[in-house]
Amino acid sequence: MRAGSDPNGEQTPPNAGQAPWPSAGVFWRDAHTRLGLDLRGGTQVLLRSRAADITAEDLAAARQVIENRVNGLGVSEATVQTSGADRIIVELPDVDQPEQALATIRSTGKLEFIDPLNPQSGQREYLEQGRLVRTSGSPTPSLGATDTLTNTQNITDVAQLQQAMTGPVFNVVADGAELKSGSVQPGIDQSGQPIVSFEFEGDSATQLQQFTAQNVGQYLSIVLDNRVISSATIRDVLPGSGQISSATVQERDSLYNVLRYGSLPVGFDVETSRTVSATLGEDSIRASEIAGIVGLIAVALLMIFYYRLPGFLSVLALLIYTAISFALYRLIPITLTLAGIAGFILSIGLAVDGNVLIFARLKEELRRGRSIASATEEGFIHAWPSIRDSNIATMITTLILYWFGSNFGVSIIRGFALTLGLGVMVSLFTSVVITRTFLRLVVESGAFRNYWWYAVENPTQPSVSRAAEAI
Repeated sequence: MRAGSDPNGEQTPPNAGQAPWPSAGVFWRDAHTRLGLDLRGGTQVLLRSRAADITAEDLAAARQVIENRVNGLGVSEATVQTSGADRIIVELPDVDQPEQALATIRSTGKLEFIDPLNPQSGQREYLEQGRLVRTSGSPTPSLGATDTLTNTQNITDVAQLQQAMTGPVFNVVADGAELKSGSVQPGIDQSGQPIVSFEFEGDSATQLQQFTAQNVGQYLSIVLDNRVISSATIRDVLPGSGQISSATVQERDSLYNVLRYGSLPVGFDVETSRTVSATLGEDSIRASEIAGIVGLIAVALLMIFYYRLPGFLSVLALLIYTAISFALYRLIPITLTLAGIAGFILSIGLAVDGNVLIFARLKEELRRGRSIASATEEGFIHAWPSIRDSNIATMITTLILYWFGSNFGVSIIRGFALTLGLGVMVSLFTSVVITRTFLRLVVESGAFRNYWWYAVENPTQPSVSRAAEAI
């Protein structure tokens, strides 16, 4: 059958029936260098579980909920990871309102509709917004580690906490754990007020409908993490749904993120929090660039001065090492911090350490009268055990540092260990493979036969057996 037609004689495309070529976008990946908070500015928060016996499953679930909330805030390249058995590290680069973001992250997100009936007085109370209360679902409210006696607001909060701990326990009518999936939506009501609408399912929907039907004209309060966020008079029966008003769009969006992604399995307190300005990050980047360039130039000059041609070849290998390292930083990707850059600069010295051992042995063999080709191979053969053992020892150290940084929430140590360990592996490849290849090419070219190029001034004249080795 002729290409371009089917059995009925109709024209078909020349490549009909063939799989289409993949577009360029299939192969393209937007890889760029990720900078840590100390370089680009931002906020780092270390959260610690209030439950001493939190399980690994609950910690992983909490991390996922917090990550969803952070993504919902629109923060680009944020990092959320577990640390040890009960901690979570959150890094928020370039966040505009860190206080609001922090409140969204650490909020347990437990939404409850409560009956404000005071069992002590037998009357339903109007619970003012912001009041801390105990509920049958959350009988033990907590302020968290960030609330201290530093200002009037916090003093008021502590007083409310003390009052709540001795006050009544209000019954839960509807539990936020039964919010219908996808029902939480932000919006604006007819008066222009920002709102979050939602819908319950299961027992909570039935209980809310029955309670409002039986208590028209009475109060109903909405509580989030033991704090009253809304109280209103029941005007009509609520069919298992409702809405919460917010003063600002930012508050509405924060509440929306908390309700949309669900509650945390356990409460978390802020153990530490630090913020780095973007200006300080720019200064750090500039200083790091200067340190890296100065380090490379100093190492290059020393190697060329002391080893001449082999030293120059090691500088070329060092440039390749630098290019491979930064390519891996982008592809993995690795977030570069000040400590990570320090690890990279240190690895520059380690990258030429293997070459120093090889070239020292090369000079020694040349002084003994070996040919250049034979001395080159002997240099690599005899230096390899020392290179191998030193790199293994360094890798063991970096693994210990990485484990320590990961389990105790010390991201600075983890970043240092990661870049240093990666540098050790790449330097092993460049010093043993790339430098050796360069030297072999130079020797085989025959252009540099004079021993002066190898920093050997007065070599012993090769014997007949040495000369035979070179043939």
